[in-house]
Amino acid sequence: MVTDKIAVVTGASRGIGREIAKTLAAKGATVIVNYNGSAAKAEEVVKEIEEAGGKAEAVQCNVSEFAKAGELMDYVVKKYGRVDILVNNAGITRDNLLMKMSEEDFDAVINTNLKGAFNCIKQISRQMLKQKSGRIVNISSVSGVMGNAGQVNYSASKAGVIGMTKAVARELASRGITCNAVAPGFIVTEMTDVLADSVKEAVTGQIPMKKFGETKDVANLVAFLASDEAAYITGQVICVDGGMAM
Repeated sequence: MVTDKIAVVTGASRGIGREIAKTLAAKGATVIVNYNGSAAKAEEVVKEIEEAGGKAEAVQCNVSEFAKAGELMDYVVKKYGRVDILVNNAGITRDNLLMKMSEEDFDAVINTNLKGAFNCIKQISRQMLKQKSGRIVNISSVSGVMGNAGQVNYSASKAGVIGMTKAVARELASRGITCNAVAPGFIVTEMTDVLADSVKEAVTGQIPMKKFGETKDVANLVAFLASDEAAYITGQVICVDGGMAM
């Protein structure tokens, strides 16, 4: 259960993050819906949660900035007294073939996807150690498990998230804090909607289950890993990908 837990979900205004926020709220958590760009979309998520009887609040923060991530965590701890669950979901893509990829595109993806996760974990770890409890769930990707052409930056960032997950899990395990990674495959979101039909067909051919996943497939797993039922699971990477990376 996650009843009465305080959860911070980064990049929660759309896609997988949105579904994670709604699922945690539906299961009884108070959810901080973090967003960077779209206040309107974040408020939409909060409204949906509240209309369903849940509790949520939208808070703007660019998690790729270390000090800003600290301000976000300080705000939540000051207002709610604790942070029980941190879901590092904020992520961007700047896809291109290696030969055409700019240094700027590489750095931008690493800064948000990998450093953003580090910033948030680092800034809340002292509080979780004080609580002697906490659930950290990092959203990686099958691209970080098996690599993907045209995604050198993204694959590197998401593979980095996996390494960081395992190191953090080892460091914090004795204090009742778990850290796990979820690696989604191709999930139906705004990010995959823009793919050409020919690309979708080619990708579907590589998935044993022959279909894209739904955001709820990822959110349900995250909610489980964030719950008391997953107290003895840490340092794991679980793919939600229809068998793609096996």
